[in-house]
Amino acid sequence: MIIPVRCFTCGKLIADRWEEFARRVKAGERPKKVLDDIGMNRYCCRRMFISQVDVVDDLLRYAQVTAKKRAQFD
Repeated sequence: MIIPVRCFTCGKLIADRWEEFARRVKAGERPKKVLDDIGMNRYCCRRMFISQVDVVDDLLRYAQVTAKKRAQFD
C-alpha cells in the first residue's frame, strides 16, 4: 500500500518520512524511537505510520496465481 502524502486528520506532509521509517523499523529499531527521531510528534500522524500495512506483495502474489490458473484453462 502506498503511504498517503498527507495526514488524513491534520494535513501535515508525512510521505517524505516514510522510507526512513520503514527502513529503520525493518532494521530492528523500535517504531516509537524512530517516530520521535524523524519528528513525528502528533498522534494522528504517528497513527498513519503505525497502521500502514503493505499488502502490495500479497496482491501481486494473488495476481500471479490467478494468471497461472487462467493459463491452465485457456
